[in-house]
Amino acid sequence: MTAARLLLVPYLVVLGLFVFTPGDDAQPVGSALVIAAELVAALGVPFDAAYTVIEFGANIALFVPLGLLLVLAVRGMPVWGAALIGALTTCVIEVVQLAIPGRFSTLSDVIANTLGTVLGAAIAWAALRRRSRAGAIRPDRSRTA
Repeated sequence: MTAARLLLVPYLVVLGLFVFTPGDDAQPVGSALVIAAELVAALGVPFDAAYTVIEFGANIALFVPLGLLLVLAVRGMPVWGAALIGALTTCVIEVVQLAIPGRFSTLSDVIANTLGTVLGAAIAWAALRRRSRAGAIRPDRSRTA
């Protein structure tokens, strides 16, 4: 849990740099999404559809670490608690982006980011539960056969 707390801070710093960078400075990320969409479009999928799906997936992936780290860093954090924090965080991001040149606020970003947080939280919760069960059913090694 201590490692998760330590990782949460740099993750939030990187996230902040990523989402609050003005549009012109965020060009490399946008270019990577365009390149990926062009590759998919070469397979016959319309570019606009490919770009929309890839961007949505990238937004989900961007917030998976938030849910994962929240559940691991805060003892007893339920998945719904991480989901609420993720939803509030992304709402704040989208409101702030209204004032950043070249950035656009969208409802799909709020949905994708929240889904990413829920996915990360669910993965962490399942891992903790599995670890807890494994510890509960460990054979007693003090007995000899």
